Formats: sequence, structure tokens, C-alpha cells
Amino acid sequence: MTLRDSIGRLPFQGATFEPGHVWLAGAGPGGLGCLTLDVVHALSQADAVVYDALVDPTVLRAAPEASLHFVGKRGGAPSFAQAHINALIVDLARAGNRVLRLKGGDPNMFGRGAEEALELARAGIPFRFLPGVTSALGALADARIPATMRGINKAITFATGHAADDDDCLDWAALAATGQPIVIYMGMSNLETIADALVAGGLPGGTPAAVIMSATTPDERIVVATLDTIHRSAREAGVGSPALIVVGDIVSFRDELQSLARTDQTA
Repeated sequence: MTLRDSIGRLPFQGATFEPGHVWLAGAGPGGLGCLTLDVVHALSQADAVVYDALVDPTVLRAAPEASLHFVGKRGGAPSFAQAHINALIVDLARAGNRVLRLKGGDPNMFGRGAEEALELARAGIPFRFLPGVTSALGALADARIPATMRGINKAITFATGHAADDDDCLDWAALAATGQPIVIYMGMSNLETIADALVAGGLPGGTPAAVIMSATTPDERIVVATLDTIHRSAREAGVGSPALIVVGDIVSFRDELQSLARTDQTA
């Protein structure tokens, strides 16, 4: 049975995408396998797709009739201002288009989905959210790092690291004091600063840590080290953005799972 046959057997009835409406959707961390049926359904109906840099361009093949509007945002590179993006999706909707605003990961996980929804609501434009596989969970799964493990952690923190060297940064010492794993988005340019702050906050320098670059895609790269060496290891491996940083004992299970998997395959 083909994939098309299997999908055709599902009793899936997607919502009707009305003209003048905007759907704020997540395309997942990058791999096509992380797309949801809702997002594929939205792509098939959209008149206009406004998409980010972290969206795999091959995803857009599912919207052959739509006008495509690239508004990629990358740290440290020229980017479209959020005000420009807000105005674009409002204007496209007011022109009667079915507008799909497509973001990497999930629109409401450091994706400014709420800001865009607020702008749409103020403009009187109907909208809905289509959740996506958030990059953190997609990356952890692909790297064989469990997000939670009984007896190891009772919580997990998702944090942004893009402002780690600003006055408005997070209280890294408070996060370190929880002793729970931390997954950090947009933190590669501040990795050494973040690691130092976590150690200063009481987290042992030997705490397992990892960097996962281009998760779930053919370009994925994974570097595993310790909190006090991860910035050097990532730099030596040539790993950069887009990447997620994982800190905590859950990282140590990757090697154990990998080792057991290899043992099972050679048995």
C-alpha cells in the first residue's frame, strides 16, 4: 500500500479555508515527515503562502497555485521587519486571499505567532492556529534524546538564548537551580555566555550537553559534550545556526540508546 493510499483511507476532513482568512501554521523542524495533515491540507487550498527561512522550500510544492512570499528571518542577517510581515499578511487577506503564514516548528513556540494573531484580530481578520511539531521535540526525538525520563526529570524548560548577553536576558541561575533539562532556541551566538551563566548558577560543568543543527533534515548534525566544553566542541565541529542547545542528564541517554541499538543490530 502506498502512502497516498494510506492517507486516503483516513477519515480526515480538514476545515474549509475561507477567502480573507489567515491560518498561522507550523511546518515542523524541517523534515517533510513532520508536516501535519492539517498543514498539508492548508497548503492545498492556500492562495498565498508567507513563509520563513526555516521552512523547507520543497514543502511549497503542496501549494502549486499559491503566490509565494518569502519573509525569512535569520539572526545576524538582514531580515524582514515584523511590522512588514504583519502588514503583508493583513493586505493579502484584505485582498480576498486565503493566506497561509508558514513558520518553522510551531507558530507559538518562539515563532511570534501570537503577535501576528493579535495584529490580525485588531484588523478584524479571521484566523486560526495550526500547530506544528516544535523544533525542540523534533530535534530531541531525532537525536534519540528523551525529553523526559522517569527518575531523571520531572520538568523540562524551553528557553530563548538570543538575548543572553543583554540586560533583558533570562535568569540563567534560576534555571540552573531547578536541576531540570533546558532546551535553548536561538542561542548559538551566545552559547559560551549561556554555558558560563548556567555554571555560575550552580549547574556542574560536567552536565551533559548537546547541540543539534538542522534537526530532522539530511543536513542534521549532532555534537555531544559537557556544559563546560560544548561551545568549544560545537565551534571545532563547525556547527552553527539553525541549532538547538540541550543541557541536562537526558542527553546522556543518547549514547546508551545508540550503543544498545548497535548491539541489537549486530546480535
